[in-house]
Amino acid sequence: MENNLNFDTFLFLSSKKIILSVYQVKDFKSIYNHEISINNIDNEIDYEKLDNFLNENIFKVEKILDNFIKNINIIIETKDLFTVNISVKKDNHNKIIDPNTIIYLLNDAKNQCDKTIEDKKIIHILIDSYLVDNKIYYDLPDKIDCENFSLDLSFICFSNNLIKKIEAILKKYQITINQLLSANYVNKFLQNKDSDLFDMSKKIINGYNKNEVKLVRKKTRNKAFFEKFFDFFS
Repeated sequence: MENNLNFDTFLFLSSKKIILSVYQVKDFKSIYNHEISINNIDNEIDYEKLDNFLNENIFKVEKILDNFIKNINIIIETKDLFTVNISVKKDNHNKIIDPNTIIYLLNDAKNQCDKTIEDKKIIHILIDSYLVDNKIYYDLPDKIDCENFSLDLSFICFSNNLIKKIEAILKKYQITINQLLSANYVNKFLQNKDSDLFDMSKKIINGYNKNEVKLVRKKTRNKAFFEKFFDFFS
């Protein structure tokens, strides 16, 4: 029996299959992997099958780990996906673009998105491009000054209903969601069909896409702030 392992747990959900995979954190060596196929003609996630699948596997995994699974990373492939594209602009008065400028525009864009999505939750925030004095950049140059600056962003969202159903099932096993990811988004970074979905998901969680913005909730206040994976945000 494996004892006191430092492990990461991943769950892939779609209307066609469910996969549970557990890996060692240090070298991402597989500890456990189980997959089932689902014949679902309506292309909806089968929550009853998900519950049965977890019931058959969670305690088995915990016995192997000699530890409890307390949280899990979930990659979801679903038609219940909603993307909001927003452009935001700010006069910069020939000053150097700094983190505060980015954060100002991110907050502006998120506020606009929040007004649009209502019953949905933002899963990924992506900076598609930067417009600096009418010149497009896909990577922001270091210490650049400009008169006008704008961001083109994409907000990838899941419905709150989908998330709540998954959370309710996980609660039976005392498990919470650590990170939600869109399978469509993760798949864009896979080189070929043999690439590992969970390995790439881990990389994305750790900031693989430098143009993804992570939304972090402060514990001391009921307010969110942006954590950027840019060098100048670190």
